[in-house]
Amino acid sequence: MIDLVGPHGAHLAQIEQLLGVQIVNRGNTLVAHGEAAPEAERVLNALYARLEAGKQVDMGAIDGLIRLRDDDAEARDGDQTEMFPGPALEIRTRKKTMEPRTEAQKAYTQALLDNELTFGIGPAGTGKTYIAVAVAVSKFITGEVDRIILTRPAVEAGEKLGFLPGTQDEKVDPYMQPLYDALNDFLPGKQLAKLREEKRVEIAPLAFMRGRTLSNAFVILDEAQNATTMQMKMFLTRLGQGSRMAITGDRSQVDLPRGVQSGLRDAESILTGTEGISFNYFTATDVVRHPLVAKIITAYDAEDTRREAARAAREDRG
Repeated sequence: MIDLVGPHGAHLAQIEQLLGVQIVNRGNTLVAHGEAAPEAERVLNALYARLEAGKQVDMGAIDGLIRLRDDDAEARDGDQTEMFPGPALEIRTRKKTMEPRTEAQKAYTQALLDNELTFGIGPAGTGKTYIAVAVAVSKFITGEVDRIILTRPAVEAGEKLGFLPGTQDEKVDPYMQPLYDALNDFLPGKQLAKLREEKRVEIAPLAFMRGRTLSNAFVILDEAQNATTMQMKMFLTRLGQGSRMAITGDRSQVDLPRGVQSGLRDAESILTGTEGISFNYFTATDVVRHPLVAKIITAYDAEDTRREAARAAREDRG
């Protein structure tokens, strides 16, 4: 019960906020009040079942259970997780188990498991890279691939950083930090350091991929919207025997110079419908960071739409 309630009642407070209910704690009994009380009870039962199964309950797990709920399903006695559609999808790594929190994340995770080339396209905070790294680590642990290769274009995000001192690794590390962060979530620090030393885990700028054939590896291209058309073609043709590729990007955050076409847009228009290639899309509703992030993305998207409509109107009048 202590684990279910959470520190200082944080878990109950999260359920109350997300479902618009009030939960009263009476000793070892929890009572939900409000229009969504039955839903809250099913969520609480599902969370309790997770704890009984030895799984962790945290803010992320609660968010995922509520997002993936099936409003038409009634929980059966002895199987409180029946409220959620389909079997549970879990990616196990050395440090933690990753579970999708939204239907789009669930479809994307399954696509990464089933396809040799998978695109994840959508706004920041939707878990595109994080899930891809989790799947890569899982397949590395089980021996399905021999290496993990993470890459992204070293493009400045609207800032002129100038000359960066240090070795090659020190120069590119700031660009690669999000990839380090994801890896550290799934692999113990000492093991990750050893794997990097043995070149079984590589993190490098996209430009360094030229001329290589990447066999028996799980390769992830992050921030793909900042790859040029030629870079994207170069990267896609690195795919070797026994390898898998995941390409993630956000079309609204292109940092390429004005007039330079994004390779992600080109790849999307050219490769959509190609057998063996999966395209997966996320929206602001799939954001799993702070709730304000989803609101910010929605506001910017609305403003972009308004500006595009105003531009089109001016062209029509001109």
